[in-house]
Amino acid sequence: MQPGKVRVAIASDQDIVLARRRGRAIAAEIGFSAFDATLLATAISELARNIVVYAGKGEVMLQMIHNSSRQGIMITASDSGPGIPDLRQAMRDGFSTSGSLGLGLPGVRRLVDEFTIASEVGRGTTVIVKKWKS
Repeated sequence: MQPGKVRVAIASDQDIVLARRRGRAIAAEIGFSAFDATLLATAISELARNIVVYAGKGEVMLQMIHNSSRQGIMITASDSGPGIPDLRQAMRDGFSTSGSLGLGLPGVRRLVDEFTIASEVGRGTTVIVKKWKS
């Protein structure tokens, strides 16, 4: 695996904690503020928890990224679970199929700078987010 790229298999609460810790380490290496590192760790937790709750297992990949003027982190959370039948509904505040508060995906979208999601019923879900250093 290339430097600045970490892959964490997700299947339990311990894996969620590990992914969060690895994300914070990369954020520190890049020089994120403590506030932005916390936002990033929260987004990682939410994405990894969705994998455990809805798919049972999957992975989170954390990767340093940069463009001509800034550095950041790209998080790719993917699983081969049941998929999301209605993405529009899943992205609404308050919507939940697990009985939770339904803040997961919409909350993650608010915590990061860029957010994309792809899901296919019966094939799984992939969420890719980017957080840039301020």
